[in-house]
Amino acid sequence: MEIQSNTPLSSLPDDYCPAGADRWFQIPDGLDAGKQLFYIDHQTSHDRPDRTVLFVHGNPECSYTYRRCRDALIESGAALRIVIPDHIGFGLSDQADFEMVDVHHAANLALLIRHLDLQNITLVVHDWGGPIGIGSFAGMMDRVERLVVLNTTVFPMPPDGIRYNNWPARWMPWSVFPRLMPDATWGGVAATVLEDADPQPFLRLAARSARMQWRFVRRAIEPGTAGYVFSEQFRSRANARSSQRNVLQTPSWGHGYRYTDARHGVQDNHAFYATLQQALPANWGPTGRNIPVSGHFGSWDPCAKPSVIQQWRNALPRLDEDLHLYPDTGHFVEESKGEAIAASILATRHPG
Repeated sequence: MEIQSNTPLSSLPDDYCPAGADRWFQIPDGLDAGKQLFYIDHQTSHDRPDRTVLFVHGNPECSYTYRRCRDALIESGAALRIVIPDHIGFGLSDQADFEMVDVHHAANLALLIRHLDLQNITLVVHDWGGPIGIGSFAGMMDRVERLVVLNTTVFPMPPDGIRYNNWPARWMPWSVFPRLMPDATWGGVAATVLEDADPQPFLRLAARSARMQWRFVRRAIEPGTAGYVFSEQFRSRANARSSQRNVLQTPSWGHGYRYTDARHGVQDNHAFYATLQQALPANWGPTGRNIPVSGHFGSWDPCAKPSVIQQWRNALPRLDEDLHLYPDTGHFVEESKGEAIAASILATRHPG
C-alpha cells in the first residue's frame, strides 16, 4: 500500500486494510481543505452489495479498531460494501493541524459520504464516532437504514453514577489525563486504553499505562501490532494534542463544548448537538422511519450506564430488539466483541 499522507505511521500490520481496498480522499473545502483522508472501501462479494456498512471510529483509535468485526463480515460471504475512514489526525490520514473535535470530523465525513454517494447504509458508531457519524448525516438522514451503537452517546451525559470526571477513579478521572500526561507519551496512553481497559483496579491500569508509555518513548512497541498502530499514530505532537482535546471534552459530552484553538480561535459544538439530538429521533425513531437499531455496550464505562442506555431507548425504542450488555468488557467493546457485532449487522432486519 502506498501511503499518500504525512501520517506518523510507517509500519502497518498485514491486516490493516484488505488488499486493494485502500482509498484516498482529498478534502475539498472546510478547515481541512487539501488534506488527504484515508479510507477502506471493500466489496465482500462479486454480487451486487445489498447494503453499505459504514464504520465510524472515535478517539484515541482509528479504522483498525474495527478489524475483527470487518473480517467477520468478510468471512460471512454476505454481499456488502464496507467503508471505514480514518479521521484526520488518526491512522493513515493526514496529521491534524488544529485541535479537532466531533463537529470537525463530522464535516469531513459528510463530504466523503456525498463524494461516494453512499446509500442504504448500516451505520456503526463507537465513542466519539457516535456524534461524528450521526452528525455527519444532518440533512441526509434518509441514507441510513440501520444503526449499530457501541459505547457511545449523542445525548447529554446524565449526572448520575460514573462520568468521565470521576471515572475510572474519582481522584484521577479520564478527563484530566491530557493535563497530566506529556504529549510525548500520549501514544502509550492510547495503546493502553485500547488494549487493556477492561474492568480492573485503577492502580493496576495505571501501572500498565506507565509501562506502555515507557515502551512508547523508547520505541519498544513492536511494529505490526495493534499497540504499535494505536500508539504510533500519536508520534506526531499535533495528532496527540488533537486527540487530547476530545478527552478534555468528555465532561461536556452531549451538552455542548466551547474552547479556543490556537489556529482557528473559538470553537463551539452546542448547535451541532442541538441539531443531531432533534434530528435523530425525528428521523430514525417511531415518529420517523423507525429504523432497526442494535446496541453492544461494555458495561465498565460511563457510556454504558443504565441512564445512557435509557436515553437511547427513549429516542430509538427498537434498540430493545437487539441489545447486548457485557459486564466483563470496558469502553472499547469492538476490540473483543467483533464477531457478535458482525452478527448484529448481518441479522438486522429492514425497517418495521
